[in-house]
Amino acid sequence: MVEKLKTMLGVHVEKVEEQGEQLLVYVPKGQAARAIGSGGSVVRSAELVLNKKLAIKEL
Repeated sequence: MVEKLKTMLGVHVEKVEEQGEQLLVYVPKGQAARAIGSGGSVVRSAELVLNKKLAIKEL
């Protein structure tokens, strides 16, 4: 799943934690905006593909 997220978000994924219905995705400092995309479009499309809510956090 990490490789799939890495491809969809376009950034290096440090680690992923599952918290119930949500995935907590850790990305390198300064890469969160790129992972989220314009208006949240990148995260939203990844959520639709994975059928889970995503939360992006910087390390």
